[in-house]
Amino acid sequence: MTATRFSSFLLPTALALLLASCGSDTTVSSRNGSADDDAIYTAPSATVLEGREHGPQLCLGGVQESLPPQCGGPDIVGWDWDDVDDEESVSGVTWGEYSVTGTWDGERLTLTEKPGPPVETKGPVHDFSTPCEAPEGGWQPVDPPRTTHAAQDSALSYAQEQPEFAGAWLDQLNPVSERDNPEESANDPSSIVLNLRFTEELARHEAEVRRRWGGALCVTPADHPLSQLRAIQTEVGSDIEGVLYSSVDQVNGVVDLGVVIATQEMQRFLDEKYGEGLVRLSGALQPKT
Repeated sequence: MTATRFSSFLLPTALALLLASCGSDTTVSSRNGSADDDAIYTAPSATVLEGREHGPQLCLGGVQESLPPQCGGPDIVGWDWDDVDDEESVSGVTWGEYSVTGTWDGERLTLTEKPGPPVETKGPVHDFSTPCEAPEGGWQPVDPPRTTHAAQDSALSYAQEQPEFAGAWLDQLNPVSERDNPEESANDPSSIVLNLRFTEELARHEAEVRRRWGGALCVTPADHPLSQLRAIQTEVGSDIEGVLYSSVDQVNGVVDLGVVIATQEMQRFLDEKYGEGLVRLSGALQPKT
C-alpha cells in the first residue's frame, strides 16, 4: 500500500471482495453451514435482484452501483414481486432492498414468510481513537513546519516499508463538523494524530518517524505484522468456501471474514489454524431469534 493524502480522518484498510474462492481437501464450507435444515435465518437488510438471465437472487457479497445495479448471490425460492413495495426496474432488471427470512439448504434460501421492508441494524463499533495518553497540554504538533501533507506521506511511506509495520490510522483531534471550514479542516495535518503500530523496535521506529513528521504521533505495539495479516487474508479464501468479503482491521490487528452463515465449526477451524481470534467471522444470514 502506498502513502496517500487522506480526505477523511481514517486510514483505509485493504478490502478485497472474494465473491468466489477455490476449494480444497481442507475447505470448510460456509454454503453448507447449517447443521439443521429446519433452522430459520434472516437477512435484515439485503438487496434482492432479478435479471434477464436469472430469477430473484439475494445479493450477499456487495452490489455494484450502476444502473441497473449488478450483483450475484444465492437464488431465493418463493419470491413474488407482488408481495413487496418500492422495487425498481430498468432494462429488464428488477431490484429492491428488503428483509428476508427463510431456510437455507446450502445453495438456496427458501422463504418461510413474506419479505418486509429493510430493517436498520447496528454494525460493529470501530474505535479509531488514539490509544496513547495525551501529552501535557494536549495533542498538538511538536514541529509545525514539518506538519504537512508531504511530511505525513513521508512518515507513512517509511512505516509501511518496515517488516515490523502492523497498521496505521488517523485520529481527528476534534469533530470536523464543529469547525469554520469543515472541508479544509478534514485535510489539515495539524488537526490529526498519526497512529502507527509495529511489532518490534518501537523506540527506533518512533525516532525515524519523528525525523519525518512533526505532527501529533502515537506509536503502539502489535502482535502481528500487517504482512502476516494480509497473507492470512489471502490464504483464508482457500480455507473457507463461499467467502463474501475479507478485510484487515489494522487497529485491532485481525482479519475480518464475511460468509453466508458463520458457524462454530468454522470459527474453531480458523482459531486452530491461525490462532484464537485472529480471524473474525461474520454471517450475512443470522439465525432468527
